[in-house]
Parts: sequence; structure tokens; C-alpha cells
Amino acid sequence: MNVLVTGGAGYIGSVCVEQLIDRGHVVTVYDNLSEGHRSAVDKRAGFVMGDLSDDGKLAQTLEETKAQAILHFAANALVGESMANPGKYFRNNVACGLKLLEAAAAAGLKRFVFSSSCAVYGAPERVPMTEELPLQPVNPYGESKLMFEKMLRWYHRIHGVEFVAFRYFNAAGASERFGEHHRIETHLIPNLLKVALGQ
Repeated sequence: MNVLVTGGAGYIGSVCVEQLIDRGHVVTVYDNLSEGHRSAVDKRAGFVMGDLSDDGKLAQTLEETKAQAILHFAANALVGESMANPGKYFRNNVACGLKLLEAAAAAGLKRFVFSSSCAVYGAPERVPMTEELPLQPVNPYGESKLMFEKMLRWYHRIHGVEFVAFRYFNAAGASERFGEHHRIETHLIPNLLKVALGQ
């Protein structure tokens, strides 16, 4: 299958790209490299340097790659930053995401996988958590993810887009091929190791 992966140069996206290619899919990464790294993109994948705000480039990329599915990882993802700069999160995670949905619908694309977040639940009423818990985000990051999930539901009803939204908690580990690298370290395992090393 031909798959377009937005944010495929990032932490989770790059590992998914590697796994998709290993399973025989033809993958193109679409990334502006604002958070990700070109070196993290599997050399077997196509790469388009592009921003989700660019409607024309999105449409052109979907047409040229003959994408049959989208895995959407491109997003800003720092909770604290979202509290200080909510506009950035609503612009990039919601408005730019809408441009991607519009381009997908215009191309007749019906398969969509969305990298959501446990932040859509907010402060849980109970643990362990289940998917049936109320969706009550407590920060703009979580709200932006929930807003995009709601848009996906409407695009399913109106355009027949089939979708899955993954609500991650703490993704941990690194690709054995590419390792991991972050400009600001926010991931659990590296931070635990820093504490253990007294850093």
C-alpha cells in the first residue's frame, strides 16, 4: 500500500515508517523538520519537505505518491508550551490538520490513522483508565488532539473516511536502527536515566 506519513521524521513517526517499509508498504514522509530530524527518516522512504499549512503541496504530494492511507503524526506536543502559547497548538494541530483532512477528502482517500494522546482525558476519574472515560482535556494540547478527533468523526460521516485514533500515554524506547534524539528531552526513559546518572 502507498502510505503518506506526516511527521515521519519525528520520534514515533520515524519508527512507524521503518515498520511499514519492513512490512512491504511504499512510504513517503511529509515533514517540515521543525521538530523531527531528516537523519531519522528511513533511507528507503520517499521524503517531501513540506508544511501542512501548504494546501497546494499537500494536494500535489497526495497525487504524486498515489497515497492510499495517511498516518498523521505531525503535531506540536509539549503540554507546558501549549499553556504558554495555545494559539500555536490550535493553529498547527487543528487548523493545519484540517488542511490535511481537506486534501485527503479531495483526493478520495479513505484510510486515516491519527496519533492522538491520552491528554484528551485530562485528569482521570479513576485508574486504570479505559476508553469509556469522559474526554475532558485540561490543556490546549489535549484539547487540540480532541478537536482533531472530532473532525475525523465528521469526515467519516460526511466523506466516508475510515480512521483510528491512538491515544498514547508514554511512548518509550528508540529504534534500534536510528536511536532517538530530541531538542528538548521530554520522554520518560531518557529522563529516568538522567536522574539515575545524577544529571
